[in-house]
Amino acid sequence: MRDITHKQITLRTAKAVGIIFCTQQTVDLIKNDQLPKGNLFDVARAAGFIGAKLTPQLLPHCHPVQIDGMDMSFEFLDREKHAGLFNEAVFGKQGIVITGDAKSIGRTGIEMEILTAVSVAALEIYDMLKPVDKELEIGHIKLLQKRGGKSDRERFFAEPLSCAVLVCSDSTAAGEREDKSGRIICEMLKQVNSNVLHYQVLPDDKEQIQQQIRAWVAEDINFIFTTGGTGFGPRDNTVEAVEELLERHADGITEAMRGYGQMRTPLAMMSRGVAGSIAQTLIVTLPGSAGGARESMEAILPAVFHARKMMLGEGH
Repeated sequence: MRDITHKQITLRTAKAVGIIFCTQQTVDLIKNDQLPKGNLFDVARAAGFIGAKLTPQLLPHCHPVQIDGMDMSFEFLDREKHAGLFNEAVFGKQGIVITGDAKSIGRTGIEMEILTAVSVAALEIYDMLKPVDKELEIGHIKLLQKRGGKSDRERFFAEPLSCAVLVCSDSTAAGEREDKSGRIICEMLKQVNSNVLHYQVLPDDKEQIQQQIRAWVAEDINFIFTTGGTGFGPRDNTVEAVEELLERHADGITEAMRGYGQMRTPLAMMSRGVAGSIAQTLIVTLPGSAGGARESMEAILPAVFHARKMMLGEGH
């Protein structure tokens, strides 16, 4: 199974649809409640729920998902109601349209669960109708919509944003240690369609850090990410250097980073990182370790880019 520990826990939704074709005589029996096996749709709905819950047992690579909400509805196929869902050829037949909606707060989507629910509900209807209809056919099962994953995040980086990465480390600046965290940040920014215009290594010196940040703010760099100097060491000066310059604090960003990191290591609580804005530039201070920098970026990308729109007065 794929590793999904790096994914954020978010609200995820999915909607799916399917059809079971039948004869007009069968439709009449359903409407008149004359089926030999009794009530049709309540049983099919229950079967769909069970199918959704058992999806990880049926599909080997499917992660167990907490289903926080699910609903299924059944309607007789109608051109006026369902024209936007199926092609015109479908409406030359009679049938039952099965629609399912599901919600989950988790790290991975719920689309396979709702597709399984629609499929199992269709099979249940098939089983209940087979004594009276020899022309049954299941088809057109498809996902209509999914939200909460990568597809949702694209809106945060629809347009490339300018970024700068500042490595604050005495040993790296002296050539005694290879930078890893800064390179990781650069690569992660490029993966979300950002333009990394500057990459700079400086000693953990307050005046030099502030001078560089002021220069990038004057250049109107959209986002500045620093790495290093967020701990309790005698030369960890980045937090103080940045905090003195901030015009507005963005504590929610650092809360998100520490919360995300805390689920992976208890040492995340030691980070003194700060975030905030100067003019129309957002600055975020990240830990100096490669793992800490990566996890912090995972926690805030790409939603942090929404700050640019807000700073420009364009609201949410």
